[in-house]
Amino acid sequence: MNKLSMLLGSALLVGLASCNKSEFDGFTKAENGLHYQFFTQDEAGVKAAEGDGVTMSILYSLKHQNKDSVLFDSRLNSDDGTGVVRYILPKSSFSGSLEDAIKMMAKNDSAAFIISADSFFLKTNRMHELPPFAKPGDKLQITIKMVEIKSKKELDENQKKQQDEMAKMAEGEKPLLDAYLATNKITTAPTASGLIFIETQKGKGKDHPKANDEVRVNYTGKLLDGTVFDSSIEADAKSANIYNPQRPYEPIKFVLEQGQVIKGWDEAIQLMTKGSKAKIIIPSNLGYGPRGGGPIPPYSTLVFDVELVDYKAGVAQ
Repeated sequence: MNKLSMLLGSALLVGLASCNKSEFDGFTKAENGLHYQFFTQDEAGVKAAEGDGVTMSILYSLKHQNKDSVLFDSRLNSDDGTGVVRYILPKSSFSGSLEDAIKMMAKNDSAAFIISADSFFLKTNRMHELPPFAKPGDKLQITIKMVEIKSKKELDENQKKQQDEMAKMAEGEKPLLDAYLATNKITTAPTASGLIFIETQKGKGKDHPKANDEVRVNYTGKLLDGTVFDSSIEADAKSANIYNPQRPYEPIKFVLEQGQVIKGWDEAIQLMTKGSKAKIIIPSNLGYGPRGGGPIPPYSTLVFDVELVDYKAGVAQ
């Protein structure tokens, strides 16, 4: 079971009204059954609310009489290596839940909470049965450092801003391509998909690789402004200051029409013969699209200088 999905279940709070003495040393018990202990607290700070985006470091353990068992620690297990998790708060999954605990916190607060383990697994995470290490009546201790809280309004505004920026980038792709073609005096008509294929060196023979053939290709990839973002050729990588001593500089090997490369490559390589070279201009719908990738911005038309070094027929069936 994914530990992060165990952690990030569902929900938010009702109010935590009156407090009672907790059976756990150093903790206070809220009316909803949640036990809490703050280490740092901004009592006047804006608390997290349903629909907000929270960023936090979090550790949760199953409480035992002698020694607690750590189940998840974001400092060691975060997906992106930042040591934090990001979470959009929904409604509370049960009274005294993790979501209720988060709702008590403001930015920079740190606190520990004790909640029902079986309710957490069965209600927050909607598991059909308890995991083998937990039993009814068990408690979880959850320690949280609240790093950031973004209100639902802020999240919506950020999303709208990103959508507007993406729309501008999408609208700007064709004018940038048109300018590149005009500057470089390229008049080659695109294929039906929008790919522009310009052969720069004839190959040997008349046969072309086809779907399921394994090909070996040398390449250098550029953005329309001439920025080199990748190359299989050591001299080109060094010239562009992107040389990586950890990678081999040799033709890459892949099978056509198997989803191993971008669509523009699958189409272009099948237009080549062994030993031929070409310049291929790939619009974003045949490349990395609206997401981009690494040094490639969203909606980027790409230019590749490629060489079909060799190919083997029918490697994949």
